Amino acid sequence: MNTLLATLLQQTDTLKQRLQAARPLDAEALKKIQASFEMEYTFESNRIEGNTLTLQETALVVSEGVTIGGKSVREHLEAINHAQAIEFIKDIARAGIEITERTIREIHAIILHGINKEQAGRYRSVPVMIVGSRHIPPQPYLIGPQTETFIAAYKAMETAGTHPVIVAAYLHDELVKIHPFIDGNGRTSRLLMNLYLISKGYTITTLKGDNEAKQAYYTALETSHVDNNAGPFRLLVATAVKNSLETYLQIVEV
Repeated sequence: MNTLLATLLQQTDTLKQRLQAARPLDAEALKKIQASFEMEYTFESNRIEGNTLTLQETALVVSEGVTIGGKSVREHLEAINHAQAIEFIKDIARAGIEITERTIREIHAIILHGINKEQAGRYRSVPVMIVGSRHIPPQPYLIGPQTETFIAAYKAMETAGTHPVIVAAYLHDELVKIHPFIDGNGRTSRLLMNLYLISKGYTITTLKGDNEAKQAYYTALETSHVDNNAGPFRLLVATAVKNSLETYLQIVEV
């Protein structure tokens, strides 16, 4: 582990301890803070995938059921589905349910609900290529075995006491690498990452979707998948976790 990553992880540990010390928070205040974090997360995660709804429009669609003129039905459903998927992973985390292949499929089914009924929650049956990437995802017949290996590796990391931020980054990184679904792999992977973080007492962590941040995100994934170097992606996730904790603490530590 490089020095910068080790430092970031130490900083996240300190911030998480401060967050735990600040709890329990006022229930109503906590609800509003979490709602704000979750709405931003839905907006940014969808923006990474090309959704053109603004943050305000996303909030109107999700919270008020408003239809935004000039925006597609799919964009509306992406916002609604993602918000519902956040509620699902929060429920899973609160219940302490173990992450399995079924968990991943269930998250994906919510993401594609009403968008692609045939593919929602189902592994792809055709080969795919990722536009702009040199990484070639596995053939369909390899998805099941590779996903089983992936889940086993995740459990081994937990048993070995690997830092939760590193485990969360691995869950995201490896699922995107396998690319088990026709569509929705990115959103599902980011939700899986956040499911794990929430279960370990962290705040919702948002990976930004502006052009510069998106380029850094895709470059880090490419480096991991093609060059077998997960370091840059781990740094990116650790930085995002640290930023999320800092923002949260700025609100609650008053």
